[in-house]
Amino acid sequence: MKSRFVLRARILSGIFILAAVLLVTRLYFLQIVKGEQYARDAMGQYIAQAPDTEERGDIFFREKDGTRVAAAVMQTGWRIAIKPEFIADAVGTYMKLNAITPIDEERFTEAAQKKTDPYEEVAFKVNDSSAAEIRMLKLPGVLLVQDKWRYYPGGTLAAHAIGFVGYQGDRKVGVYGLERYWQDTLAKKSDGLFVNPFAEIFANLEAILSTDPASHSGDVITSIEPAVEQRLEAALDGVMSKYSPKIVGGIVMDPRTGDIIALGARPTFNPNTYNTVSNPIIYKNSAVENIYEMGSIMKPLTIATAIDAGAITPSTTYNDRGFIMKSGKRISNFDNKGRGVVDMQEVLNQSLNTGAAYAVDAMGHEQFSKYVHELGLGEESGIDFQNEAAGFLQAIEKGSEVDYASASFGQGIAVSPIEMIRALSVLANRGALPHPHVVNSVRYDSGIARDISFPTQKQILKPETVETVATMLTTVFDKALMDGELKQEHYSIAAKTGTAQIAIPGGGGYYEDRYLHSFFGFFPSHDPKFIVFLYAIEPRGELYASRTLARPFLDIAKFLINYYNVPPDR
Repeated sequence: MKSRFVLRARILSGIFILAAVLLVTRLYFLQIVKGEQYARDAMGQYIAQAPDTEERGDIFFREKDGTRVAAAVMQTGWRIAIKPEFIADAVGTYMKLNAITPIDEERFTEAAQKKTDPYEEVAFKVNDSSAAEIRMLKLPGVLLVQDKWRYYPGGTLAAHAIGFVGYQGDRKVGVYGLERYWQDTLAKKSDGLFVNPFAEIFANLEAILSTDPASHSGDVITSIEPAVEQRLEAALDGVMSKYSPKIVGGIVMDPRTGDIIALGARPTFNPNTYNTVSNPIIYKNSAVENIYEMGSIMKPLTIATAIDAGAITPSTTYNDRGFIMKSGKRISNFDNKGRGVVDMQEVLNQSLNTGAAYAVDAMGHEQFSKYVHELGLGEESGIDFQNEAAGFLQAIEKGSEVDYASASFGQGIAVSPIEMIRALSVLANRGALPHPHVVNSVRYDSGIARDISFPTQKQILKPETVETVATMLTTVFDKALMDGELKQEHYSIAAKTGTAQIAIPGGGGYYEDRYLHSFFGFFPSHDPKFIVFLYAIEPRGELYASRTLARPFLDIAKFLINYYNVPPDR
């Protein structure tokens, strides 16, 4: 008898505990998660919600200490609508409304004249205080309608990465950047405030336990650091102002993890006013959607693969006559001059095209082609942006000698900036190929955040190979680049410039006066925390990238070193 009583007591206790847990969980969602929504609904009382409003997850930047900073949020407010048949004094009504919040007079007048229309909207994005004043006036025929809209607190900051929300037909969706790529995660399925509490609890439990965090709606948290993004964009503005390129862009990445810490381009736009942009091409993310012949920043990869294959060493020499003949065509150094007998270090120091071609011949064309493909050039990187362009490697797939020679110094093959920085990161990541990404985690309504998992990095080059090349590139920065003017006393930096001729569309050769400038560097050289890649399309006034991009790179590097308190390595 006693055992039955104890059993019943335990069962009842379990039921009460379960009920209490469910009640507390429900109260958490009512008061914390949806408290603001209930408060707003109470404020509106009988006033309807606009039919095209939406619930949408937020996008966050992430400061170096992990603090989240809003990059894209939903802002709430009101629309003003009228029922024209009830507007007896259109002028008086307009004057009273306009005294509280700006209203387009022409729009209001035209709307008020449509006496057969039951509903006309005359103002948008009205704040709560203005709405409260209007509500107190009790104007006949005037309605306040709950509104929500996408707002980007940073304005132009990281605009190409964030993108914006626009209309697709009569539906609001992300149309560029993260807003588009993460549309399914950001678009929250709303069943209103009155939902089954058990269904809500178990839906959140399912999201927490899911093997794919992105498959459930929530906020997305990026690896973009707003202070670094600001510094990168300031550097890009400086290049744009001084050299007037058609496009200038840059990427800052952690080469070990693939975290994109900053990504920007000029010209740019403000996603809050995207509809004022006259040329939609500005919306394109040139770092991801465009491919270019990158030029001499390919040479470190060429030298590295030849060293890795055992075909050369830094001290390997060849006789540089200033040009070579391949497939009956002449390939020359940038200045058409020969240096005599030089080693591979000098090939990088003086950026000798003939030396890069020599390295490819030494390892063999098939081996070079194999390395290029393993480095991910010619394929999408998998970064979380729509419309990523895959590189164009047809030149080294046809097997012509002149094409292999050209590819050795970055001409004849075209890749996107994101492909290029990923490949170059192998030199800063102990020979492994990282997976570039912008979003690190998804946060659900429950407040719990889940990290995104990425594939295992593939080893491409031997660690000892990249150590050797890092030393060679450090010598380039310390001694060869601008005659060592930029060398840092307490920090080692590995870097290389690139100046590439721009191809004439349709296969008509190259322009004589149009160039792509590029610059990459990682630091500290043998324990890299950052890799920075800059590019400028058709800059004016300077022929070489060392003049246009070296100092902006160093400005960014110094900022990163100071901002992250990177310890000196020499």
